[in-house]
Amino acid sequence: MKKALYGCAAGVTAVAVLACVPAQATEGYFTHGIGGVNKSMAGAGVATGFDAMSQATNPAALTSIDPQFTADISIFSPRREYTAAGGGFVVPGNVESDRNYFFIPALAGAYEIDPVSSYGWAFYGNGGMNTTYDDPPGAFAGGKTGVDLAQAFLQLTYARDLTPGISVGVSPIFAAQRFKALGLGAFGPFSSDSTKLTNNGYDYSYGFGGKVGVQADLTAGFRFGASYQTRMYMSEFDDYAGLFAEQGDFDIPAALQAGFSWDSGSGITVALDYKRIFYGEIDSIANTMLPALAPGSLGTDTGPGFGWDTIDSYKLGIEWEASPTIKVRAGIGLNDNPIPASEVTFNILAPGVQEQHYTAGLTWQINPNHALVAGVMYSPSNSITGTTAFGDTITLEMWQFESTIGWTWTF
Repeated sequence: MKKALYGCAAGVTAVAVLACVPAQATEGYFTHGIGGVNKSMAGAGVATGFDAMSQATNPAALTSIDPQFTADISIFSPRREYTAAGGGFVVPGNVESDRNYFFIPALAGAYEIDPVSSYGWAFYGNGGMNTTYDDPPGAFAGGKTGVDLAQAFLQLTYARDLTPGISVGVSPIFAAQRFKALGLGAFGPFSSDSTKLTNNGYDYSYGFGGKVGVQADLTAGFRFGASYQTRMYMSEFDDYAGLFAEQGDFDIPAALQAGFSWDSGSGITVALDYKRIFYGEIDSIANTMLPALAPGSLGTDTGPGFGWDTIDSYKLGIEWEASPTIKVRAGIGLNDNPIPASEVTFNILAPGVQEQHYTAGLTWQINPNHALVAGVMYSPSNSITGTTAFGDTITLEMWQFESTIGWTWTF
């Protein structure tokens, strides 16, 4: 119990850090994986358990995890830019976003209640949007332009073996968001409240949701797993009620993940997952910019959003036990681009166009109680070009790199 309290205390200390961490933009604005091990498998692994952080992918995984505490930190580097040809709403030119390095921590604990049930907790950041265009006069002639969205999650988990081969888990999740926008003054005539549109500093939003999961042994080393995260119902960004649809509403979309894993029995584990992120169900994310953009329309119930579509993602990860102390991993993830070509203008602020992620990593078991984890992710350059009704021809482009280092304490 004392170890559990120490682990929770460490996690609580990290909340303030997480709340200030700019979030990632990989699968839309969801991260490609959660925790060092899962990231190095490209986010695959809903059917198996690797470490305490596996509960963030599937709460049911917790019953297969030894009591432990895990912590890691990622250095994430997204390189964002846009090119505008001119003749419309956007100032012409090629502009790269500043602030290219972000630190993203994640922590989790797993504890045994009895031989068939466990509980745990996890703190982690999700995806998000972050752009900073310093070049004057700004993308929309309003000076320094960009947005900063950060998200942090506290997940509490209870998991139980229903039978020796089937486990289930449930997790209430508490979420916090931080947001600010700059340089959007040109949209003032289109806002329902131009005093709550831009340059109002950071605003905060809080809410909750949940995640449920199941894992089941099939046959000959095969396992099935699935998890569903509900929509996160968040309080409004009141200071940006003239920007987001529904007077500042910015709920976090639901997500479904399902897949299979295969343990060869000779040190190789293969995981294949499918994931669906329901961006299309959140009005402030999914509403199209045109023809919704009209005088006084921003911030209304049917007001413009970013025009994002619901997306599908496919993940393949492989783990090889190279020696009794070394496990090597690799993965590939492929997902849809949520941004249609018709929505490029507003998405200068949120160019989440990535479609491919390649990952690798390893775990070094220093001794029976302590292990070091390392991983890397590379997402090659992807772009989208569109011509809007304003007369703008705009290209959004991004590539990404991430490195992760972590520590696991099994007690």
